[in-house]
Amino acid sequence: MTSIAERYQHVRSQIRHAIGIAGRPKGCVQLLAVSKTKPAEDIAALYRLGQRHFAENYLQEARSKQQKLAAFNITWHFIGPIQSNKTSAIAHYFDWVHSVDRLKIAQRLSEQRPAHLPPLNVCLQVNISGEASKSGVTLTELPDLAQAIALLPNLVLRGVMAIPAPEDNYARQRQPYRALYQALQALEGLSLDTYSFGMSGDLKAAVMEGSTLVRVGTALFGERHPLGDP
Repeated sequence: MTSIAERYQHVRSQIRHAIGIAGRPKGCVQLLAVSKTKPAEDIAALYRLGQRHFAENYLQEARSKQQKLAAFNITWHFIGPIQSNKTSAIAHYFDWVHSVDRLKIAQRLSEQRPAHLPPLNVCLQVNISGEASKSGVTLTELPDLAQAIALLPNLVLRGVMAIPAPEDNYARQRQPYRALYQALQALEGLSLDTYSFGMSGDLKAAVMEGSTLVRVGTALFGERHPLGDP
């Protein structure tokens, strides 16, 4: 059985290899460990190997793990859909939010961010493939929403997050990321530094097209099972 340590080193090697092929600077792509459905013990094991950024999709599950891991200096990212009744807890207990796709949600996060905490880092979720099953703004809607959110006092607009439609062909994997990256370069007056795109299956394509943060779950932790199952 492959250990978490072996999987961690393999994923990091994949990232370094992709950066080299792309001709980009060393260390320009950060690994975000997607720990949904994984127990706190697995997160702790990866933390001890040097991983510091972890992402959760479900608030209740995340809060349980955050409480168990309170002694660890983890940077927590929320990457799941955001309901209005969950914004207060997200604003209180996370450092990053990747799934902002409406001004109303951003306004609530800004209003509910505690004064003693630094501004909340946010990314706008872009529905780059136009899938009805996925949340996110279109490229057409992106400029106006980005400008509005950039003005909110307790948020820092860092960049965008995208999950394209699944695609096995490498050249076609690159296309939506290229379109998104080009759209971001055209935004005026915004200093964005985070392009949260790329997962296990399209990591190389994402890095080639400018990703600065790749979200990896199964390749790090193994196959997912509901919490409590073997």
